[in-house]
Amino acid sequence: MVRTLLIPEKKTISFDVPEEYIGTLIEVIAFAKNEGIARSQTTEKNTSFTVLHSDAKDYTFNREEANER
Repeated sequence: MVRTLLIPEKKTISFDVPEEYIGTLIEVIAFAKNEGIARSQTTEKNTSFTVLHSDAKDYTFNREEANER
């Protein structure tokens, strides 16, 4: 994997790829380092959890039945 950060000085950028990449499908992605969702744009979510109680006193686990296909 090749990863680098740079500040372009013109509209065109060229670079060399490693020998092992020649003839293989590669992906090239370019984005500004500060690009993305700003923290002020994120929404706060109200989350609540309800605890569910179940009575497992009479429950039995059959390992062979669980492993059957």
